[in-house]
Amino acid sequence: MLTSVDTDLIRVLADPLRLQIVTLLSRETLCTTHLVEETGARQTNLSNHLKVLREAGVVDTEPCGRFTYYKLRPDVIETLAGQFTELAATARATAAADTKRSCP
Repeated sequence: MLTSVDTDLIRVLADPLRLQIVTLLSRETLCTTHLVEETGARQTNLSNHLKVLREAGVVDTEPCGRFTYYKLRPDVIETLAGQFTELAATARATAAADTKRSCP
């Protein structure tokens, strides 16, 4: 059975800055200060995007002294990738079945 693709998560990840944050967090756990340095975004803007990612379940936070570190939840990305893999497999099967049919 085909599962649907999580469109809410796609909307969250479609934002260029959020995708950049996710890409950076795929490499290492970072605090807001490091993310500001890496992205060039303003701290308030970055914090808003991190909130969206947190609420979507894409990142987890880890307090450390006066800093909050963010880390990517790879399981969320894997689930989304799996949904696309299923979609592609269904499309491949449909295309194979269509080539066996003749035009009316």
